Amino acid sequence: MGKYRKNTKMPDDGGRFPLFPKLIATSFGFGFLPVAPGTWGALFAILAWLPLYLWASASVTIAATAIAIVVFTILGTWASSVSERYWGPDPVVACVDETVGQWISLLPVVAGVAPWWEIAVSLALFRFFDIVKPLGIRAMERLPRGYGMMADDILAGLYSAAILIGLNILILR
Repeated sequence: MGKYRKNTKMPDDGGRFPLFPKLIATSFGFGFLPVAPGTWGALFAILAWLPLYLWASASVTIAATAIAIVVFTILGTWASSVSERYWGPDPVVACVDETVGQWISLLPVVAGVAPWWEIAVSLALFRFFDIVKPLGIRAMERLPRGYGMMADDILAGLYSAAILIGLNILILR
């Protein structure tokens, strides 16, 4: 295991990890799903956000998504720091960072403006940046505790959103 790689061992806290930070850190348990917990965290973000895309106006979708990003960045940084105390550095099941990063990636994808298939593109872009970690994303992991866990995915989400904004400018002119 490299210094800046997720701890891939399935954690066992012996039931000592308090429930609320555990729920936040694991994106309400999605991080415990088998195989690729980060992808499950991103898929949780899409599932939680999808009703906004389907039924809310563009301005409500953007505002609600931005509020979720801020709230879960704060709670996620705290819960991720707590998770390291029980599960070690950057535990694989702590996927709230992927949830927040995916929400950032979805900011340019609003009903009536962006086509539905951009949801899949946002997931693919975000997971690409999250896994490959180019352009300074890997360096963000060096921040201490939950800050490093969250920062790399926030930057991956920002890069994904920037590409989607460019895509929207090109196709929607």
